[in-house]
Amino acid sequence: MGPGPPAAAAAAPRALPLVARLSYAVGHFLNDLCASMWFTYLLLYLHSVRAYSSRGAGLLLLLGQVADGLCTPLVGYEADRAAGHCARCGPRKTWHLVGTVCVLLSFPFIFSPCLGCGAATPEWVALLYYSPFIVVFQFGWAATQIAHLSLIPELVNNDHEKVELTALRYAFTVVANITVYGAAWLLLHLQGSPHTGPTQELSDQLGAQDVPVFRNLSLLVVGIGAIFSLLFHLGTKEGRQRQPEEPNEHSPLITPTARPLLRWKHWLREPAFYQVGMLYMSTRLIVNLSQTYMAMYLTYSLHLPKKFIATIPLVMYLSGFVSSFLMKTINKWIGRNLTYFTGLLIILTFAAWVALVSGLGTAVYGAAALLGAGCATILITSLAMTADLIGPHTQSGAFVYGAMSFSDKVANGLAVMVIQSLHPCVSELCCAACVSFYHWVMVMVTGGMSVAATLALCSLLIWPIRLRNCESDTHPHIPPLLSRHGILGDGERVLMEPGPPGPAQTYPSIRLSGLGSPHMLAGGPLENGIVQGAYQETCYGVMGWTQT
Repeated sequence: MGPGPPAAAAAAPRALPLVARLSYAVGHFLNDLCASMWFTYLLLYLHSVRAYSSRGAGLLLLLGQVADGLCTPLVGYEADRAAGHCARCGPRKTWHLVGTVCVLLSFPFIFSPCLGCGAATPEWVALLYYSPFIVVFQFGWAATQIAHLSLIPELVNNDHEKVELTALRYAFTVVANITVYGAAWLLLHLQGSPHTGPTQELSDQLGAQDVPVFRNLSLLVVGIGAIFSLLFHLGTKEGRQRQPEEPNEHSPLITPTARPLLRWKHWLREPAFYQVGMLYMSTRLIVNLSQTYMAMYLTYSLHLPKKFIATIPLVMYLSGFVSSFLMKTINKWIGRNLTYFTGLLIILTFAAWVALVSGLGTAVYGAAALLGAGCATILITSLAMTADLIGPHTQSGAFVYGAMSFSDKVANGLAVMVIQSLHPCVSELCCAACVSFYHWVMVMVTGGMSVAATLALCSLLIWPIRLRNCESDTHPHIPPLLSRHGILGDGERVLMEPGPPGPAQTYPSIRLSGLGSPHMLAGGPLENGIVQGAYQETCYGVMGWTQT
């Protein structure tokens, strides 16, 4: 490609220092710790430890996912609003801080016994007790996630650096999961009875005696996460936009800088927005549902001791940790689409293995390693594809991530509620029918959803990620009123040739030329040769314009 316009040259890619990359990567550590407990242990804790019904446990998880889904696009929209009111933080880091505080204050209550509840307390009262803590936690989680994700295109511009930053972020996600599962194994080991016989057999099964284990684990999670959140805020510098000066008679017509200006409503007209959204939602369904039901599958289908609810997920995420460091190289060699498809093939291999072998035994470790590698591959690649979709349009990046997360959170919650409603046991925790039930749940949430993800990937092979509507703006009538060359900024007045005396005239659009094909500018009423309140409705924000 030849040299771009001056505005593009000013936005040349810059390398991010290693310390800054690591500081960014740990900014989601608290969320990852909490998400690991939420998806892996919430249903198990509510159903097997607290003895709530399968539907009651599913309802609380659905509430959390819907709350997260509703909060996510709202937070994304607010985070994209230009002015951050924090003197030391940009708008993204401000939202990150707000979310962190909400998570720290609410999460421990979710995995602690209901205060004031007794054996005779109805289940609906306990569910009502947990609801506000879950809503506050999910709001905080959404704020932290969207603020952190939307910083990626702010910090780096190069495609491979985006993959590297996403891979580092996921590597710390894996470290967070390893931390949770390692701590869970240690707490379960310390809590277990040293005796043998029936007492030992009883201690190998989850029950009310394990309440302190989950309470202490949640306290450990928020303590460690708070430290890493502090490191993120100390080491990450958000580039904040300078507030534009008010124009006056001495203001120059030509402005030297250019910023992308793709608003949230423009994304809704882009087919690529929905293509990537379907791919991201399918990816999250595979990752989250397999994580949610793995503990149930190990406990009720394979009848393994409770320590396996820590060791098997640990193997999964160790495998994912190794895979995350290969993503940058693999993406360079075979590209985004083939990398994602490779991850799907690995997950389909896991699903076929589980479907064909009813009693895996020690082979469950190998199956877990496959699932971990596949999930890491598709998750990292889908996040990189989302960053590709946003490209230079970072002002509305948080909205894109928010919309993607909205679909995935609501879909996850509804999927869990449907699965819980299909649970075959009504009056007991697990009857004979639930053995095969969780077996086929694991097959469907991995194999079945991989087929859906493959269809979404095929659409990207046929119609690659590209902003199409923004490149096809045309207008049949171009009023030849531009009087000189110049650079038009968002909200600037446009100098026009004086028109004939009379009432104000309205020119709905003006042809622009600059970056790429011509684009349009919406104009206001023409009074005394000046279009009042002109504003830009293009993909590229500030652009050069010439007389046409």
